[in-house]
Amino acid sequence: MDKFIINNLREIAFILVSVLIFSTGVFAQNSNCNDCVPNQVLIELSNQSNLSAVAAQYKLFSAPLQQVGTPPTYLMAVDTTDTNQTPDQIVAAMQGDARITKAEVNRKLSAVERQGLPWTLGHSWAIGHSWAIGGSSKGYNRQWFPGLIRLDEAHQITKGTRVDNGKPVVVAVLDTGIDLTHPAFAGKLIAGYDFVDNDDNPGEVGVLRQNPVYGHGTHVAGIVALTAPDVKIMPIRVLDANGEGELWRVTAAIIWAANHGADIVNISFGYTSQPRLLKDLIHVCEGVPAPDGKTFPELNGNQIVVVAGAGNGGQIGNGTSPIYPAGERIDPQLSVGASTRFDRLAVFSTFNRDQIRSVAPGENIVSAIPGGRYGLWSGTSMAAPIAAGIAALVKAKNPTLPPHSIVEQITETGIKWDCQLPGRNIRLKTSRVDAFCAVSNNRACGFNPQVCSE
Repeated sequence: MDKFIINNLREIAFILVSVLIFSTGVFAQNSNCNDCVPNQVLIELSNQSNLSAVAAQYKLFSAPLQQVGTPPTYLMAVDTTDTNQTPDQIVAAMQGDARITKAEVNRKLSAVERQGLPWTLGHSWAIGHSWAIGGSSKGYNRQWFPGLIRLDEAHQITKGTRVDNGKPVVVAVLDTGIDLTHPAFAGKLIAGYDFVDNDDNPGEVGVLRQNPVYGHGTHVAGIVALTAPDVKIMPIRVLDANGEGELWRVTAAIIWAANHGADIVNISFGYTSQPRLLKDLIHVCEGVPAPDGKTFPELNGNQIVVVAGAGNGGQIGNGTSPIYPAGERIDPQLSVGASTRFDRLAVFSTFNRDQIRSVAPGENIVSAIPGGRYGLWSGTSMAAPIAAGIAALVKAKNPTLPPHSIVEQITETGIKWDCQLPGRNIRLKTSRVDAFCAVSNNRACGFNPQVCSE
């Protein structure tokens, strides 16, 4: 018992050190633009006729690389023959320019279980959770979390087939790609896309244990397949072998998914800086303009629910650094923290009651990994696809519900958590997802009086 307590104290100490390192190093990191796609900035103008003049003043090539939305957000390239400023320095210089309504760098986004990030403690294959000890197909089908969230009972009502037209709900998994030949996905896949290599093969790229996030997307997709067995999974690769993506690529992937039939989008990645373009896009996924009036005609009116993992830094309470996009409370988005098999908040899970609407099991989850194998992984990346699967079940049972109503039904039907958590000195107010109550829309599902006991 003493060893157990010591190990826990060491883990908590590491979380606090990590948070302190991050909070004191943000400005220095951003000033070097380590998290920027080189030589690119995103701008939105109050008057599009000013594009040439703005480009000339800030040493950008005059022709946009691409554009999206109305008014358009332009992806602009920096003319490095005319300036040595980094993208974030250029964006900083644009502040106060009345012609520019929004400006940001093309931010890199990362899998929340990727090693080496100061804001994540997610477990990876390299630190003890490997397929060799992680389980089997039997372990995958008989693990602990389905019983806790009453998945079998929910499946008596629906497994993900729409009641109106008999078609499966579609869940897009934006991640590292997946093992397209894994038995867990037999008969469950539809066409996806690789936005890293720009081709039609969204298979995972990398080597197990050599690339720390290799298998991440396969694991996430396997959780969706287990939670909602009749859904179709749309694999979309937006993260490379190092677990890195970029804002523009993710934006394009969400639009592509919406236009190719996705009902739910799962995002198990993020960053500490607020990506404004992604925030606007998620707003419009509800089918209404963003608060400032921006629209995305490219969505063609398609509406989707976005489910996002909260992050694994263990950050707690108001005033801490949230992980985006989960750190935004946007109607069609469900931000998800991680809970344990004992129905407690996981020590690694970021939590802020103003942003994190629900928690779902995220500790030692057995799921698919490449090569037809199965393994354990822990993190909010594992919690998010459980919630995404439940969202698919709710959509199947209630096909006409708009995205924000699906999110509300999941949050309002969960097991209520409401207490003061002494170990973290926060008010823990949220709900832990319950698949059966979500599908049956039972808003008196229950309360966990022991959630804050220690």
